[in-house]
Amino acid sequence: VTVSEVATTQIRNFAGIVNATDSSNLSFEVGGNVKTVNVDIGDRVRKGQVLAVLDIEPYQLDLDAAEAELVSAKARVDNDKNAYDRQVKVFEQGAGSKSRMDNAKYHLEAAQSQVSVQEARVNLAKRNLTKTTLFAPYDGYIAWRSVEPHEEVAAGQKVLVIDAIGALEVLLAIPETSISRIRVGMQATVQFPTLPGRSVKGRISEIGSAAVKSNAFPVKIGLVGPTTNISPGMTAEVTLSMEDEKKILGYRIPIQAVLPAKGAGEGFAFVYDPQTSTVRKTPIKGAGHDQNMLIVTEGLTAGDIIAAAGVSFLADGMKVKLSEE
Repeated sequence: VTVSEVATTQIRNFAGIVNATDSSNLSFEVGGNVKTVNVDIGDRVRKGQVLAVLDIEPYQLDLDAAEAELVSAKARVDNDKNAYDRQVKVFEQGAGSKSRMDNAKYHLEAAQSQVSVQEARVNLAKRNLTKTTLFAPYDGYIAWRSVEPHEEVAAGQKVLVIDAIGALEVLLAIPETSISRIRVGMQATVQFPTLPGRSVKGRISEIGSAAVKSNAFPVKIGLVGPTTNISPGMTAEVTLSMEDEKKILGYRIPIQAVLPAKGAGEGFAFVYDPQTSTVRKTPIKGAGHDQNMLIVTEGLTAGDIIAAAGVSFLADGMKVKLSEE
């Protein structure tokens, strides 16, 4: 082959996991004993569908008690209002004292404040009662379940996971040595080991600002192609064409044209000399690969003719004949 194809990028493959773009951990906002669970893993649900219910009796009793306290508080306001009105009337007739009138006013205002407190408790009890029912936030599938009837759960404890129907993404981790070479919007090709020959186009949608496990940055790849038969939880292999941060030009040559050497990124290519019809064993240096092509940055120039097969049978200075086109 003749060396001519210039390369400024490097192809890298990363393993990832398919996730629903919209996925939620569901939990009750109040604690209690689980009365019923209406769904299981894999079930399709509709927005607003009842997924699970807690025992409502403790919360109904709290509401009843709060409402009774509110009635009592309102009755105290009526009594204190009558007492205050009497003190005002007596004071205006010149037979009472201002201190008694002020004291009656204080008790009336305190009673009115207590009504406000009890009204807030009633509203909170009503809200807690409604939170004993867990609803689906959107159409989707139940991806995970960790609760059974008659179990005691705490407020905020994850009991279900729902994946929305629709868009999918791939979550992967990019090493710190490569994170500066990608950007949001960069295109990607995604393949799936369980779907041989199937590939989907993707695009980087998010890049994490902080490294997590093993000094790698979390990255999300949004799938933009057809996602038939692709489900959350599947393993994916993402191929990215990464820019060379050093802007070093190289040439793409077939990987099988390289005879390995001891050093990392080093090898040998056999360059054809048309004047002597011999090959010259030439040391080269590579800077990654692009699919089945090696990117060579040192040792070759445009126009060089190199052996692309059988290099293990060649030797420096060996006479050869070019194969027919």
